[in-house]
Amino acid sequence: MLHKRILLGVTGGIAAYKSADLVRRLKERGAEVQVVMTRGGIGFVTPLTFQALSGRPVYTELLDHDTEAGMGHIALSRWSDLIVVAPASANFIARIAHGMADDLLTTLCLAADVPLLLVPAMNHQMWRNAATRENIKRVIGRGIITLGPAEGDQACGETGPGRMLEPADIIQSVENQFRSALLSGTNILVTAGPTREAIDPVRFISNHSSGRMGFAVAHAAMEAGANVTLVAGPVAIDPPDRVRYIPVETAEQMRTQVFNELDRTDIFISAAAVADYRSARVSGQKIKKGKDRIVLELEKNPDILAMVSGSGKRPFTVGFAAETETVRDHALVKLREKNLDMIAANQVGDGLGFNAEDNALEVLWHGGAISLEKSSKEKLARRLINIVADRYHEKSTNQTH
Repeated sequence: MLHKRILLGVTGGIAAYKSADLVRRLKERGAEVQVVMTRGGIGFVTPLTFQALSGRPVYTELLDHDTEAGMGHIALSRWSDLIVVAPASANFIARIAHGMADDLLTTLCLAADVPLLLVPAMNHQMWRNAATRENIKRVIGRGIITLGPAEGDQACGETGPGRMLEPADIIQSVENQFRSALLSGTNILVTAGPTREAIDPVRFISNHSSGRMGFAVAHAAMEAGANVTLVAGPVAIDPPDRVRYIPVETAEQMRTQVFNELDRTDIFISAAAVADYRSARVSGQKIKKGKDRIVLELEKNPDILAMVSGSGKRPFTVGFAAETETVRDHALVKLREKNLDMIAANQVGDGLGFNAEDNALEVLWHGGAISLEKSSKEKLARRLINIVADRYHEKSTNQTH
């Protein structure tokens, strides 16, 4: 669950004490957790408890001016990858079922474009009540996921269905939300990060790429069921779990590794920021400071993306374009000239793109395009992989008819 942003809603009920353990377990798995509490929830566990566990301020009021100025309900909903409400009281479920937005948490749920998981917790008679049963049918009919409840002893001393699921069971369901079989059995090769081209033993030519977008793409492809190989230049981030990782340094090394993998690749995604040029002559010793000016002669590096697209056994090929101006125009030229199946373009410079946590993409293909609004690179990567899967399967289907 590395880098996932989970918004946890806590409503009124004694089961709210379990939510503190849920925050701890989510954090252990590498998720960022933002807690939003209803007034009923605050009556059982203090916001300070969740703030200490999550490391983030807890939001409680829809019209809190400090909250709105820092991160309003729309921004909160855009921030999250998934919303989990645990416990979800009968009252909260009723309000969601009827589209009410009378506090921060219900407003967030209505404003979000990410999956919503409700984890009910209430007295067994409330759970069995016809009104609750009808409300549950309503929310499920809208695509909202409900988890549980479990059966057992309740705080009121009675026994029956209505217990909130245990945090370990909720964690499993949360992790499953980020997995699919969209690309099951598909072999995907991703390149990421910068390359370094030596000038002498201590100096090199490179760029500002952190590799985060490419690593996020590799992770999203793995979650979609693909067998993923990641070839990456020098970066300061750990490779995703369950992804075959091949570190390289230069463009020539990256080219060699890419073509070593090409025969068994179904989809190639070139997210690396490969240096366009390298030093024509690499000094064997450190170049000493002397003259006021020296001339560095450069020669072109291999265009790995164009070489893959033009190869005999050509995979479905996706390029990236980092541009400082007229992003879509430059991307369309690259899409056409390099004969790509798809290109994902973004603006860089002035704090955009490189080394930033968020990004926005223009995804283009022959005859189509879609804009992905600014969000975390991890969320963008999952959306991009969904588009890649759709286009790949459509092309594969057309080729078999």
